[in-house]
Amino acid sequence: MGCYKIDVFLNQFLNLIFMQFFIDTANLDHIREAAELGILDGVTTNPSLMAKEGISGQDAIMKHYRDICDIVGPGKDVSAEVISTDFKGMVEEGKRLAELHENIVVKVPMIKDGVKAIAHFTDIDIRTNCTLVFSAGQAILAAKAGATYLSPFIGRVDDITWDGISLIKEISEIYIMQGYQTAILAASIRTPLHIVQSAKAGADVVTCPLSAITGLLKHPLTDIGLANFLADHKKANG
Repeated sequence: MGCYKIDVFLNQFLNLIFMQFFIDTANLDHIREAAELGILDGVTTNPSLMAKEGISGQDAIMKHYRDICDIVGPGKDVSAEVISTDFKGMVEEGKRLAELHENIVVKVPMIKDGVKAIAHFTDIDIRTNCTLVFSAGQAILAAKAGATYLSPFIGRVDDITWDGISLIKEISEIYIMQGYQTAILAASIRTPLHIVQSAKAGADVVTCPLSAITGLLKHPLTDIGLANFLADHKKANG
């Protein structure tokens, strides 16, 4: 078994035990910083994030995906989103994306032709991430079609005065009860608290901006305690 296949196997095995951390960005510097923390398991991107970084044109976008895959290394899934909305277009585009790199997971929207495309990709062993999910019913359809990942957008659910974390919990309960293998990837995460709440609700993966990930490091008592330790050390040692 090659090194890449071993890394992929270990990554999939650990996913069954620990919640994974993905970064939601197309910014290469942010991806590198998250990778250097030693906790990064993957990356999610979308056309909006690409545009934010000034990446435009098919060739530039494809190169950017390869650059992301090279940064994160073997066994780290990178979601690359199709922009087609019809079955044929999504299948053709998804195949091109999957051929780019072993890390690529094809990101497909939760629409009728998207579900059909996910089922087709499942049949030909292309991994998928079903995105723009806002209900448990949609989650069931994606799992039945064989999606590798499911992305409920908890921040956007909160924006319409529903409860995004409750949605994660509901989907988790259904998947456990029904034995679905699709991983719940909590998306549209806005704050470090969203990460903690997603972990408690049963998310298999969280995808977040760098600010939310590094926000987990921060606590005023940590800062105060460190300042006191350093001050005491200075007094004792001159």
